[in-house]
Amino acid sequence: MKFSAVILFAASANAFAPISQSPALSTELNSVGVYYSTSTGNTETVCGYICEEIGAEMVDIGDAEDSEIASHDPLIVGAPTWHTGADEQRSGTSWDDWLYDTLPNVELEGKKVAIFGVGDQASYADNFCDAAGELYDLFSAKGCTIIGKTSTDGYDHEESKAVVDDQFVGLMCDEDNQDDLSEDRAKAWVEQLKGEGMEV
Repeated sequence: MKFSAVILFAASANAFAPISQSPALSTELNSVGVYYSTSTGNTETVCGYICEEIGAEMVDIGDAEDSEIASHDPLIVGAPTWHTGADEQRSGTSWDDWLYDTLPNVELEGKKVAIFGVGDQASYADNFCDAAGELYDLFSAKGCTIIGKTSTDGYDHEESKAVVDDQFVGLMCDEDNQDDLSEDRAKAWVEQLKGEGMEV
């Protein structure tokens, strides 16, 4: 079942100047690595808001080099939810294979990871941003420290696998129903991440 991705956050990916997607940032310039994948462009839109705030480049996880990912700390990772109700491979993007085939072999233990998700809380109220919950589960199991958890206040969904201990596991955006809030949410989240030790 389709789940409209929100980063992409009813703004299109063309609503802002395009940001180069490769290569990933040099660690000499910025230690933050930003990785995403998208189905409709919404996740890329939201990712663009985040990258504008931290001066980073976004990289599609399907194009990312393992060694480059491992060189960054922290990481910001984001995904849409497409396969609603699925227990795994929920995003319908390159993340689905990467999380299960590649992540186990990348040295990320001890690194900080911030997660963002994009979803449609009106059409898929029972599965809002579920793929972000999958990112949380697997990066946590890898030994990463998750930062950037946020309040569920201001959202109108029923269920979400991205909620842990009554908080979202990261930034959640809805480009279909709350696109006017996405950019400000991204800005506030980046400030939160800085307060949690993210250097930009």
